[in-house]
Amino acid sequence: MIGVILAGGTGSRLWPLTGVVSKQLLPIHDKPMIYYPLTTLMLSGIREVVVISTPQSLPLFEKLLGDGSSLGMKFHFCIQNEPNGIPKALELVPRRLRDQDAVLILGDNLLYGVGLGSSLMSIYQGVGALAFAHNVSDPTSYGVVELDREGNAISIEEKPRVPKSKLAIPGLYFFDKTVYRRIEALKPSSRREYEITDLLRAYLLDGQLKIKILERGTTWLDTGTPDDLMAASEFIRVIEARQGLRVGIPEEVAFRQGFINLNQLGQVLERLPTSKYKDYLMKIEAEESAKKLVQ
Repeated sequence: MIGVILAGGTGSRLWPLTGVVSKQLLPIHDKPMIYYPLTTLMLSGIREVVVISTPQSLPLFEKLLGDGSSLGMKFHFCIQNEPNGIPKALELVPRRLRDQDAVLILGDNLLYGVGLGSSLMSIYQGVGALAFAHNVSDPTSYGVVELDREGNAISIEEKPRVPKSKLAIPGLYFFDKTVYRRIEALKPSSRREYEITDLLRAYLLDGQLKIKILERGTTWLDTGTPDDLMAASEFIRVIEARQGLRVGIPEEVAFRQGFINLNQLGQVLERLPTSKYKDYLMKIEAEESAKKLVQ
């Protein structure tokens, strides 16, 4: 399975913060926003990721992330010339990678929960599409799903004025290999965009869509406005301060997931500048080295 991070768009709700830089490069507390969706994919076992962004921003993502080899991964970078909808961005996945199922995550979505990554991967069975639902107080800004008593999707609407439920669909989706054929059949909406809800509805009409309500204790934050950005930063700051652990650090996740070994982690550390970020990783390296000596 491949991962796809959609890191394009205009970021107009964050203007002027996004006047010269992609919103997915803005900080959430002490890390770039894109680190959080990236590590969500990594915690799900994904080792090959396609990053999709604008012609102006893509070189910055390439500089920040590299080719992925230092993390035991492989990154691909694809240009989206115009923001014409999530499905059309997914269509940019190179054809040589389309023989695999795909998990798509929006670059401005932050998901946090104990065991979230492993539980996400265990849910998807490799057939059809899987989307998630999360209860929100104001669903009018999101795609909204209506479920029957058995938890099956009945309807999906994009930013409805009168929502049929309070279940919003976070920006995380699992798709089988038929997704590319389904995208070709989509038509633009009244907003002149190809809507992710229309793609999900195509699976729904074929009886191939599963909806999973995110468990209580799972936090989903959309970071598309200045207030949301501040709230997400404060959330991460509080979690890290109370637990003494860090959230959204690709190097740590790569090591914990077994993508790289202790020696490779040390090599990564040699290339990092002096910072609290590096200090945290050096502490992990020291603790794991001490465990090896005891063994």
